[in-house]
Amino acid sequence: MAGGTEAFPDLGQHCQHPDCHQLDFLPFKCDGCRKEFCLEHRSCRTHECPKSDHNSRKVVVCEVCSMSIETTGRDGEDEKAVLKRHEKSGTCDPKKKNKPTCPVRRCKEVLTFSNSSTCKSCQLKVCLKHRFPADHSCKQAQARNGQWNDKFLAALASTNGRDCAKAGRGSGSPPTTTSSIKAY
Repeated sequence: MAGGTEAFPDLGQHCQHPDCHQLDFLPFKCDGCRKEFCLEHRSCRTHECPKSDHNSRKVVVCEVCSMSIETTGRDGEDEKAVLKRHEKSGTCDPKKKNKPTCPVRRCKEVLTFSNSSTCKSCQLKVCLKHRFPADHSCKQAQARNGQWNDKFLAALASTNGRDCAKAGRGSGSPPTTTSSIKAY
């Protein structure tokens, strides 16, 4: 079905949903079925796309070792085939059934591929709540940033409470105080 109007035949596309066919000047192309749709039918769920999971990421959990195996819809592999290939690979070990937890004290968060982060300084794998170096007491980051913090604190202490912006203006008089205005 061609898009556009009589005056501009190449402008826009008709929605390819069987019940719609609305002329849309900014149509959406489905990544799965490669058809053009209007705003209302652009999602795979609304136009019942037969190839809706070609780009989706899926995870299959091995019942033997509790390892999560990431798959994609592109290869069309069955979950059973993925699990069978995992068992034959030699990485499936029933002793590894216990999932790793966050090493931060009193944190019992189970680490998976989607809720963990590896610190760039100390290479420690922690949960997302403790991903910042200060949150998991990263020694390398503290050593690196400690030098800069010490210099900053020394410079701050050397001002002795003086306002740095007014100190270099050359005025010998002390700063004047302004009255405060209360908001009601």
